[in-house]
Amino acid sequence: MDEARARGILDAAGYGRRGKPVTLLALGENAVFGDGDLVVKVGRDAELLERARHELAVAGWLADAGVPAVRAAEPEARLVDGHPVTVWHRLPEAVRPAEPRDLAPLLRRVHELPAPPFPLPHRDLLGGVERWLRLAGDAIDPADAAFLRERRDAFADAAAALAPHLKPGPIHGDALPRNVHVGPEGPVLVDLETFASDLREHDLVVLALSRDRYGLAPEAYDAFTEAYGWDVREWEGCALLRGARETASCAWVAQHAPAAPKALAEFRRRVASLRNGDPEVRWYPF
Repeated sequence: MDEARARGILDAAGYGRRGKPVTLLALGENAVFGDGDLVVKVGRDAELLERARHELAVAGWLADAGVPAVRAAEPEARLVDGHPVTVWHRLPEAVRPAEPRDLAPLLRRVHELPAPPFPLPHRDLLGGVERWLRLAGDAIDPADAAFLRERRDAFADAAAALAPHLKPGPIHGDALPRNVHVGPEGPVLVDLETFASDLREHDLVVLALSRDRYGLAPEAYDAFTEAYGWDVREWEGCALLRGARETASCAWVAQHAPAAPKALAEFRRRVASLRNGDPEVRWYPF
């Protein structure tokens, strides 16, 4: 789905006609448009309808629990010309970029919640590996694809046997500062599609990996752990969960390799570091 197609869906849904310019805010699995005081998300295809419904249910649940998060402007997702459409209240302009220390208190709030009145899926961290490798096709070395599949299978079995330090329950599922918006009234959670029920450690190992692989400053990571109240690196299962996430992150980049030489180079860098067992080779976001 390109921008032109997404704008056509937006028009068909009855938005973008209020006399103000409609701004494309993001284009990925969803095309996200700013339309005055609203944000309209257009999903890539009909398969994302259930995911859209899930995000709306999570948003309502968080609102009832008083957790600062993005709020829906319409209670139901609509399917328009084969694309799910959801509508949200637009957040005020950010006063500054979000930092790890802004994320930590929000995660604590989420991790203190009991299960919602609707089912949350398990965090299927490795579930996309096969699809991403398939999308990579001949652009990547078949030996690298086989290596990642073997890692996936090994980590999936081992992760299922982990003994958590924290009580399992609701998690955000993609706990990064990019999913926090710092407005005039403070930080709020955004992008609620990945909410799940699983080990709370899933949310915490993300920042530990960011510190080791993606250049997050140790001081910023320390501020995060201080605000949360615990460092997941103290947990004996951290290395295993980190390894599973690295496997998924490596495969995720592979899907972009056919069209982007930089993605292919990054994929090869990541695979080589995993093959060599080097946990500190710098990875770069893509």
